Amino acid sequence: MEQPNTSNFKPYISPENTSVKEFTLRAVVLGALFGVLFGAATVYMALKAGLTVSASIPIAVIAISLGQRFFGTSILENNIIQTAGSAGESVAAGVVFTLPAFLFLSDGVGKGFFNYWTILMLAIFGGILGVLMMIPLRRSLIVKEHGNLPYPEGSACAQVLIAGDKGGDFAQMAYRGLGVAFVYALLQKIFHVVAETPTWFAAVKNKYLPAAAVGGEITPEYLGVGYIIGPRIAGVLVAGGVLAWLGFIPLLATLLADHQDIIAAQLSKLNLLDPTKVSARYGWDPATQEFGKLSEAIYRAYIRQIGAGAVAGAGFITLFKTLPTIISSFKESLNDLRTRDKSVAVARTNDDLSLKVVGIGSLALVLLMAVLPNVPGDNFGGKLLLGLLVIVFGFFFVTVSSRIVGIIGSSNNPISGMTIATIMGTALVFIGVGWTGKVYEPMALVVGSMICIAAANAGATSQDLKTGYIVGATPRYQQLALFIGVIVSSLVIGMTVLFLDTPTKPGYEHAIGNEFNAPQATLMATLIKGLLSYNLDWQFVLVGLFVAITLELCSVKSLSFAVGLYLPLSTTLPIWVGGAMRGLTNWMAERKGEKPEDEDLGKGSLFATGLVAGGALMGLVAALWSAKEASYNGQGWLASLNLEEKVVHALGTDGYQMLGVAFFATLAWLLVRAARTK
Repeated sequence: MEQPNTSNFKPYISPENTSVKEFTLRAVVLGALFGVLFGAATVYMALKAGLTVSASIPIAVIAISLGQRFFGTSILENNIIQTAGSAGESVAAGVVFTLPAFLFLSDGVGKGFFNYWTILMLAIFGGILGVLMMIPLRRSLIVKEHGNLPYPEGSACAQVLIAGDKGGDFAQMAYRGLGVAFVYALLQKIFHVVAETPTWFAAVKNKYLPAAAVGGEITPEYLGVGYIIGPRIAGVLVAGGVLAWLGFIPLLATLLADHQDIIAAQLSKLNLLDPTKVSARYGWDPATQEFGKLSEAIYRAYIRQIGAGAVAGAGFITLFKTLPTIISSFKESLNDLRTRDKSVAVARTNDDLSLKVVGIGSLALVLLMAVLPNVPGDNFGGKLLLGLLVIVFGFFFVTVSSRIVGIIGSSNNPISGMTIATIMGTALVFIGVGWTGKVYEPMALVVGSMICIAAANAGATSQDLKTGYIVGATPRYQQLALFIGVIVSSLVIGMTVLFLDTPTKPGYEHAIGNEFNAPQATLMATLIKGLLSYNLDWQFVLVGLFVAITLELCSVKSLSFAVGLYLPLSTTLPIWVGGAMRGLTNWMAERKGEKPEDEDLGKGSLFATGLVAGGALMGLVAALWSAKEASYNGQGWLASLNLEEKVVHALGTDGYQMLGVAFFATLAWLLVRAARTK
């Protein structure tokens, strides 16, 4: 989207117009409510697949349809709704990418900190830090660089709001996707008429692909995510899974099929198996020294560590490649702060919160971290050091994140790389002052998690402020709405994470790390353990590192491939199908001489957004319901609503799985049909 010259730019609502309602109670309440809903849905998606989708456009679409129809909201009120609501999604992403790592630190040293109050505190502090640090940067990044930094999601969201104000209808297709996903997920998650993960397994003694497994978690949200990210990224993502499940696992099965006790010993080292006891999770039989689920055992013992090494390596490479941009962004932002003329009268559309708010807020965060008991650390001085590290790294990476998303968008923001760099820098400081060993691992994670949350929220905040700049919003009100959105959504995010961690299958202490993969959190824990406790299987991690380097040498962006290598193929395969549907619709359009649909505002993208929102929300409801009944020893309604046994009895196991594939194919066809609708 071509950006106009800054000096000639005029927002949709002029700065002189003060009659349009903006920061109202209904706008703030609706925004906070949407922040809670999309924050909880993001927790579910990020735990399952390590992926998130920007919430700004879906919330803007809903705000236009519901707000204007039932509450008579103005365009500026709708902007406040999407601003407050988007904070929930970004904070949830930062929380899920880091804080579950408390569960994976050495010898369970961090499990005591994985509680509601610690998660709530870090989520609020990190989210507020991201907003605070963005306040002095808004004029330099959003106003001064308006013609140079497009902020793709922010600009697209502004077009949605303006079109809605003029009478455009974006909501219909998104609601269709939402309804279809809701019905599909109801049949799959509650009634179990649709198989959740149809899978083909090769026998351990198979001559060609021993212990290989190909399956797909055929959910609407994965199909929608694949369509949104497109065929290129989706293809690279699934390629990592293909290498793992059709390459590495059969190779290791060939070498270790007759020595499965070696795999058991590795799982025992990782605290994932007691070799002296029968394990339903892996089908382990101590008497025969064999696994009934060999592919799963190999994946947990070796592949996840290789994948973690690949993700870490890809994160470093991404950070290194963006280093010139990072340095120049930081310098330009500082220069603008120094040269800003404070004597010029401030227009409504240029009215930010005072820099005093930034200074006092930052100081308050440091002091609160030093005195609150939820923060790891034995003394005031140690906690004060954590607070200072958070402010230093926070200012740097918020600046970086806010500028980078202006060029490449929030979806491509290398937050993992920034978090890795923060953890490494923190670990070096710790080593310098003699803080080594497992007792300091939770402290390093606190710094990394707050920077991750702050950087994620700063990226989303800058997109929101770009939207506000185009439509003519008041920055001060947007910043206040962001603070409210952070606090309200954080109240629910912590509860959602802990509730989803309730295991619904026997033999698990935690659902996270077992039923939910939480790839980024596992990576952060692996990195911290390796740096501070020297507890790392470097041989597997280095294999992943060199996989990432090999891909970069082949001019392939390694981060998507690395995530695919870490995740189960059952997660990335349906995402690839969604990407393939996007490629198919573009090919069909080009064949007829038409332009491919708009990436954000096309009907297929809106339908896919509905699939993601509907599938994730329904999946979240089902997961919370299952966790609740599991806490009551399985006594509840879900068992009586489960029709899987009856369908399997009628169709057989293979027929039941094929029925699921048929439902998913129908869903994919509906997506293509929606995209091709005139």
